[in-house]
Amino acid sequence: MNEPVWKRNEIESPCINVCVVHPVTRLCTGCARSIDEITHWSRMSPEARAAVMLELPTREPAPKTRRGGRAARLKR
Repeated sequence: MNEPVWKRNEIESPCINVCVVHPVTRLCTGCARSIDEITHWSRMSPEARAAVMLELPTREPAPKTRRGGRAARLKR
């Protein structure tokens, strides 16, 4: 028999190990979760985690436009 020596039940997570919280949206730029969601993830019910996972594709963790760069600084 080829049974594993041990097995872990990992909590499903959208984390992709790009953990940077955007200062304006307050969402992780890697997984789009809020700080509160990340903090409470392991204590959330499977149903609550599933609800967040369904919502994540609709979130924009970081604005798509640039802040202005050099041109915006020169206008100040």
